[in-house]
Amino acid sequence: MRVMGIDYGDARVGVAVSDLLGLTSQGVGTVKNTGFKKLMAELKEIIDEYEPEVIVIGLPKNMDGTEGFRAEATYKFADRLRDIYSGRIELCDERLTTMGAARFLNMTDTRGKKRKNVIDTVSACLILDSWLAKNKG
Repeated sequence: MRVMGIDYGDARVGVAVSDLLGLTSQGVGTVKNTGFKKLMAELKEIIDEYEPEVIVIGLPKNMDGTEGFRAEATYKFADRLRDIYSGRIELCDERLTTMGAARFLNMTDTRGKKRKNVIDTVSACLILDSWLAKNKG
């Protein structure tokens, strides 16, 4: 079963997919969010290529577990994603994934423009890894 992970953001959307066994994640890339129509067209291409059975979207929560305006934007994104994807969509708590991605990029000495280009993809991998770990077997 292939699963896709998405880290949704106002400027960029990170995308990752699992292997066919649903054990590991790999980054697909980052899509610039320059408008809904273009974003959905690019995501549809990726979805059509990988054919995931489930799409997991990171749900940003505050550290106390409450949901703020970013969570609301993510719910709206998930609803609109249903226009191009008829499979299962799940939301996964993404607290600390951006910090985890930043830590990983620090360890790999990824800096500057390259860092900006990959941080959302790494975050999507971490979101997907978290979901895969919780949904084994």
